[in-house]
Amino acid sequence: MIRGAIQELFERRDLLYTIAWREIKVKYKQSVMGMLWAVLMPLAIVCSGMIVRFALASVSGKKVELDDLTSVAVKSVPWAFFVSALRFGTTSLINNAHLVTKIYLPRLIFPLASVSSQLLDFSIASAGVTIFLLVSRDWAFSVELLWLPLLLGTLVVLATALAILCSAASLFLRDVKFLVDVFLTFAIFFTPVLYDVSLFGKLAPLLLANPVSPLLEGIAAVVIHHQTPELPWVAYSVVVSVSLFAFALAAFKRLEPLFAESI
Repeated sequence: MIRGAIQELFERRDLLYTIAWREIKVKYKQSVMGMLWAVLMPLAIVCSGMIVRFALASVSGKKVELDDLTSVAVKSVPWAFFVSALRFGTTSLINNAHLVTKIYLPRLIFPLASVSSQLLDFSIASAGVTIFLLVSRDWAFSVELLWLPLLLGTLVVLATALAILCSAASLFLRDVKFLVDVFLTFAIFFTPVLYDVSLFGKLAPLLLANPVSPLLEGIAAVVIHHQTPELPWVAYSVVVSVSLFAFALAAFKRLEPLFAESI
């Protein structure tokens, strides 16, 4: 079932590209700020992180270092991608109900196209952070950056898996999209975006149980500190993400015959 779904998607990859590009054009159509919206959310997260960092510093009596601020900047971009991918992916089938019911095509294309369309925003915001790192500090490339494709790829797989599951669930339970919004609103407090896991000492494993957390911590480690990420926790995130992706594909294909009746 999973193998067939992947093969079908590969055969219709041109359609995936077309729908993803349409999502991008619809998103920015008649937008005053245009592509600048891609950096707005990460910038808002960075500003929030600065407030949190200064608040923690005033309580602990420690100075806020440049690494503290750059850590928030580096982690805010992948987090913003994760949030947008899950939010848009959840409503992808509902927003394309006219195509789901009238035309035969792999329905998996819709959540995948939604996630893929967010990669453009991610690329633009990442370029902005890279420029910030080059200008604000003596930053250089290092061999540890070779871990970055694995970390970012795992995050994309995890976001895609959740988007697939939530898009299917939202057809049967319309409250799912509201639950996802509530979850994403509070998830940032349980994910090390505005802070580092090391601040929590013995409680750190509880935060790292969130599969997104080791990936964000790993990204900060390789980009800012030029250190190898915590491999056991990265392996944990990879296993969870791949397993969830396989489960999402199987569940989606099993529920797909019921989609037209539920819209």
